[in-house]
Amino acid sequence: MFLPVVMMSVCLCLCPAVQSQNLVTDNVAVVEGEVAVISCRVKNNDDSVIQLLNPNRQTIYFRDVRPLKDARFQLVNFSDNELRVSLSNVTLSDEGRYVCQLYTDPPQEAYADITVLIPPGNPIIESREGQVIEGNETEMTCTAMGSKPAATIRWMKGDKELQGKSKVEETYDTMFTVTSQLTFTVTKEDDGVPVVCIVDHPAVKDVQAQTYLVVHYKPEVKIVVEFPDGLPREGQNMELSCQAKGKPHPQQINWVKVDDDLPSHALITGPDLYIENLNKTYNGTYRCFAANSVGESYDDYILYVYDSRAGEGAPRAVDHAVIGGVVAVVVFAMLCLLIILGRYFARHKGTYFTHEAKGADDAADADTAIINAEGGHNNSDEKKEYYI
Repeated sequence: MFLPVVMMSVCLCLCPAVQSQNLVTDNVAVVEGEVAVISCRVKNNDDSVIQLLNPNRQTIYFRDVRPLKDARFQLVNFSDNELRVSLSNVTLSDEGRYVCQLYTDPPQEAYADITVLIPPGNPIIESREGQVIEGNETEMTCTAMGSKPAATIRWMKGDKELQGKSKVEETYDTMFTVTSQLTFTVTKEDDGVPVVCIVDHPAVKDVQAQTYLVVHYKPEVKIVVEFPDGLPREGQNMELSCQAKGKPHPQQINWVKVDDDLPSHALITGPDLYIENLNKTYNGTYRCFAANSVGESYDDYILYVYDSRAGEGAPRAVDHAVIGGVVAVVVFAMLCLLIILGRYFARHKGTYFTHEAKGADDAADADTAIINAEGGHNNSDEKKEYYI
């Protein structure tokens, strides 16, 4: 007796459509204010009567007759196999379990649960501060109020999705308010980028709110040579322009020469530095400072004035690589010469000739050699020696 009942209960839990033997219906989700349609279907009807009951088990339709005096219920279709009824202008009070009943022996019932969806109000974005300095964190919140079920919130910064932390609060009549908090570090590239709060809910699509980031950052500085074109030469005039961009716009721009004073007749006009009649004493590093309320930055320009007689694009300075090559060749040649001379002197060390030795090569014996020597011993005071 109890086994069929248990098996039927399991089937009811697993099947997507709620059914009882030959009687079938479906659950309905409808947005508040719209139309819900309930369909009671019979697979194999044997002329049994179909009726529809509300959650209070009051008869809405008996066959094609409506006993309930609520004009929002209208008959859409009636046949031996189906009773289809619409309910217009659905409110939260209409939510509940509706009963499809088939008069058989015993009677059969199937249940259709109507769920009323209530969309959230327009999301609201709030920022902790209106302006953020680059490198600092900013915090934003997005709130979606009064929805059923609870909404979900996503964040986008430009084309990148960011992860926020959401909190859900239940209010009256099972309504929900969702608040999402987003925290991230900003860069100067984020200035003017939209931050979008996107609310996802089964009752609505594309509900979102957005705000734009205002990021303050210190100046970016770049020195541009307005003239001359090419290399600066003696006698020419020069103009350097200091281009600075920041937020807020730089209020102050200054020119200095690093480790020295600016030329006495240099002229500063706004962001521009003008120098007449260049000469080599003006060589050095020229620096432009730009500052705003966030900070200060600078850029350098190294000035080297070339000889006016030098060829176009040919500086007077000698190439260090060429100098190094010449020195290497000279040193190598000197080392070779010293080696040759050293070897020569080593081979001829102690070799010399005197006047006493003259004629000795042709003498038959030692006595004859002495006799043949010029001057003999009598001229020993005038003897001279020659060394090689």
